Formats: sequence, C-alpha cells, structure tokens
Amino acid sequence: MKLVHVSRPVCSPRLATRHFSTTARRRIIKPITDLPDRTKPSFLERPDATLLSLQWPSPPRNILITKKKRTPGITDSLIEYTSHLSSTYPGINIILEPESASEIHEIVPFPVYTYEPAPPNGAPAHLSDKTDLVCTLGGDGTILRASSLFSHATAVPPVLSFAMGTIGFLGEWKFREYKRAFREVYMSGASDAYAKFDAPESNTRPPAPTSPDDPLDKPLSYADIRGKAMGSNRTARILLRNRLKVGVFGPDGTRINSSVDQDTYALNEIVVHRGASPHLKIVDVFVGGRFLTEGVADGMIISSPTGSTAYSLSSGGSIVHPLVSSLLLTPICPRSLSFRPLVLPANTPITLRLGEKNRGREVEVSIDGRSITGGMGVGMEVRVLGEHVKSDAGEWVGGVPSIVRGTDGIGMELKEQDHWVGGLNALLKYNYPFGDQDTSDGGGRT
Repeated sequence: MKLVHVSRPVCSPRLATRHFSTTARRRIIKPITDLPDRTKPSFLERPDATLLSLQWPSPPRNILITKKKRTPGITDSLIEYTSHLSSTYPGINIILEPESASEIHEIVPFPVYTYEPAPPNGAPAHLSDKTDLVCTLGGDGTILRASSLFSHATAVPPVLSFAMGTIGFLGEWKFREYKRAFREVYMSGASDAYAKFDAPESNTRPPAPTSPDDPLDKPLSYADIRGKAMGSNRTARILLRNRLKVGVFGPDGTRINSSVDQDTYALNEIVVHRGASPHLKIVDVFVGGRFLTEGVADGMIISSPTGSTAYSLSSGGSIVHPLVSSLLLTPICPRSLSFRPLVLPANTPITLRLGEKNRGREVEVSIDGRSITGGMGVGMEVRVLGEHVKSDAGEWVGGVPSIVRGTDGIGMELKEQDHWVGGLNALLKYNYPFGDQDTSDGGGRT
C-alpha cells in the first residue's frame, strides 16, 4: 500500500487566534493605601444633654467592619451587611480584617480592602488614616479588638456596634436593626453638611438591592442626600468613652509596650498579674508620683470607667459611669483585707513597679486582653494616665466615640441615659434578689 503524504497549512503567528476562558475573574483584595484619606466628623455639645451629636462634613466612605471570630453564623451576617451597604450607599468602601477579607472576598460582588497585620505590640499601619467609621458584629470582646486596632492613634473613628456575642454590655444595637442604625449614622449632620459634596466618578453600576420593597434598601443617589439630614434634634448620639494612656518599661528604662516609642491606649484596663507563677506578687504602687503602698496580691488592675464593669468589677471594684473622668485601682485577691479599691481623678498618674522582694521573678502584663511580650521582670514599671478628650480650644478629641441610641422625641433626655441604666438592670441584674420573688408588688421589675 502506498502511503500518501498530506501537508498541513502553517498558520502565521499574526493570524493565530487565542481562545480565552469564560471563567469568572478572580476577585482580588485591595490594600487600604488605595483608599481616600479619612473623613473626620465633629462632636457637638448641646446645653441640655450629656451625650454629643455626630456631624459629618461629607458622607463617610471607608467603613471598617470587624466580626467575632470563628463563628459561621456571623460570617453570613457580615455578607448580608456588606452587601446592603454596597448596594444602598454610593461611594462606600468596605474594609475588613485580613482573615475576614480572605473568607468572603470571592463571594461578594464588590471589592474589599484590608491592611497588613500589626507588628508585635503595635497597630496596623495606615488604618487610622483611612477609616471613617467602624462597625462591629459580636460581643464586647469584638469592640475591644476593634479599639485595639487604633491603640496608637489619638483619634478613633466613631464605633457602631451590633450585639451578637455572649456579653453585650457595650453593644448598642441588635443586628436586625442594622439598616436603620447605619442610615441614622450616615445621614447625621447639619442640614447643609452634604450640600457641596460631589458624587464620585464611577464606571460600575452598583448591585441591585437585596429587598426592593424595603425603603431602607433602596439605593441612595447623591442628589437624594445632598442638603438633607435627620434634623438638628435627631443626629446620631455619641458617648465618648475615655481611654487610658499606658507605658510599659523594662528594668533598664526601655519601652516595651510599643515598637514606635509611644504610649498605648486602652479602652478597658491594664492588668499586672502573677500568671502561671504560684507566688503572690509584690507591687509598689505610686499615685501622683508619691509612694502609696506595697501591695501583695495576685495582681493589680487599673481600669477606665468603661472597664469598671469588667475584670475590675469581678475583683470587687466599683461601678463607675463612663462619663465620670476617673481611674480605678483594684487589687486582685490581696493578702491584706484592708487593701481596698480606689477611684482617682483621670489626670492622676499611677505607677506600678515590680519590687525586688518578689520570689517569682516575672509577671504578666496585658492591655485590653493583649499580652505584652518580652522584658517583664523585677524592676519593670507600668505607668498609666487618663486620656485627655478635650483640647484647649474646646474641641472633643481622643476617646472612643461610641454611637448610642438616639431619641424618638418622647422623654428625650431620659431615653438618652437608658443605654447605661438599662445595661445595669438587664445584664448585671443590679441589686437583683436571690431566689424566686414575687414581681407583682409594684416594684418596677417585670
């Protein structure tokens, strides 16, 4: 049989065609350095109220959202919440923690932004310069973690918290209220706050609303919000929570609480504790630069008014209203029964020094639950001072601006304080009787 050779045409490289895959493009996580700079709001005083009013100079754009970790149900809530913000509000940019960004960025139809993890004893770079508003999904621990992201920043963005954890003393809103709560914050400002604001240029169309029948889900245009607000008496309310300025120094005077040689801010407390050591700690306590006492105890707590209902309360400390400018010094299981907790002015410096008499040579130090690593030994010092939240010019600076419930026009000032009084009754069961009691005696408990 004769074999026949068949020649094949050779295609020119110029004429060759390339077939592209139709697979959906992989969504990337963008760095926060691509975002515009932060929009800083003002906090205005009213003569007839203790809470401050939130006023935006222009709509907030960069929203940081933190969630309780290792909780699948909250991940679903995070997707629902971010999808609502992206579809309803123009120009919103979503910032997530690195772990959350990796978890959902391929699920949502919009870009997400994140930041580099913080160095030891430090805070994430650029985060405080880019974040307009913080939203938390979780319990009090989630709020503390969000606050710790700004532990080296003098100005913390407003915090809108949704109670979804086991302890919700700091959480203000239920998650089912997220549409109304965010809109109140977004629209909070003077009547002309957004009058000169121009819409950002965008070539992409926002996704469709998830619930077109819900008026809070309808996308806003900049024409809708320009020149509008909730009214001068219905701005979002701010409870400015004082923080503590903390410096931790080794026996040689080297600062070990910060890699940038500056104080760390704490929302709750600073704890000096014996840790795994079986021995009591001997701590020299100085108040206002003067020696107060040699405390022998499991440890010491210095807390803010916000932290007065946390570890300090469990150790026998007083409950202090968050608007009282003060520091709390509370011993942990002291050897002497006469070593009682103290409440001091916020501008009084407190120093705790690990004395030479200690049998156990080391101690544990934590700031809002985060342990300080390295350098903890005999001779180390913890120096604490209350944060200044008002400048010489009368402007409110510093602190953690916590967004609390507004008012409905009925019993306005009484309702503004209910967030704290209600927490004492509902969560701490303040002065609650033992055993089953008859609650139909008109005592006000139901």
